[in-house]
Amino acid sequence: MTATRTTFTPEDQKAFEPAEKIGIVACVNPDGQPHVSLITSIMAPQPNQLTLGEFCRGLSKQYIQQNPCIAFLVMTMDRRLWRGRARWTHLRQEGPEYQRYNDIPMFRYNTYFGINTVHYLDLLETSDSMPLPMPGIVAGALLTRLAKSAAATRHSQRILKPFAESLFNQMGSLKFISYVGADGFPELVPVVQCQAADSRRLAFAPLAFGRELHRIPAGTEVAVFCLTMGMEDVLIRGTFRGFKRHRLITLGTVDIAWVYNSMPPAHGQIYPEVPLEPVTDF
Repeated sequence: MTATRTTFTPEDQKAFEPAEKIGIVACVNPDGQPHVSLITSIMAPQPNQLTLGEFCRGLSKQYIQQNPCIAFLVMTMDRRLWRGRARWTHLRQEGPEYQRYNDIPMFRYNTYFGINTVHYLDLLETSDSMPLPMPGIVAGALLTRLAKSAAATRHSQRILKPFAESLFNQMGSLKFISYVGADGFPELVPVVQCQAADSRRLAFAPLAFGRELHRIPAGTEVAVFCLTMGMEDVLIRGTFRGFKRHRLITLGTVDIAWVYNSMPPAHGQIYPEVPLEPVTDF
């Protein structure tokens, strides 16, 4: 991450205002594992504060109340990035921030939902804005596509469904990798060049954000979040196997162990498959 500071500038705060942006939040679940969510309602109402607007309740809102340490990433439509850390403090279901969220056209005129809760976080550090490094991403994606089949598991039993595998293999999809650092905070790194080697393994060439990716110890449990610009997304968790050369190209690989559908309205675990249970309590 670039040099950090402990407050947002007025320009940062204004950049976070539009609903049309990418907001990614990494947190830690009760088992100490990384979890990543898309939260586009992230804003900075004060120089030292973040807010998250809740309109549907997934796992992340539960987790940050149990463990308040989070990492965040904001990407605006002109492909500028901010990354940092914050700590959850409290929530409210009224007040100026609550009203401000529900005055946004996306929520004000939505027939089915508005913002029902606002979560408040103290900013600990934020980077300066930086452009998304497209030359490294494009080169990394092309090298990954060239070498990833050599990194495949060749295991016949699928983990990723074809739909989820296709999301990872779309050249325009965004991916982010997270792991829990030694200090207990999640780390969050863009890994847009990541692709599915097969349904059981992800692979990526570390040409963009390589210094940070090389800091992930082999054997670390990681989460990788994949998002398309059509707001289709999937979250996997697995083991980072480190870097190895395949067809003379260095690739990092992640063996998938868990898959989660984070798209509303039906959040839920996809793999390992959860058996269906009859509804008995109406």
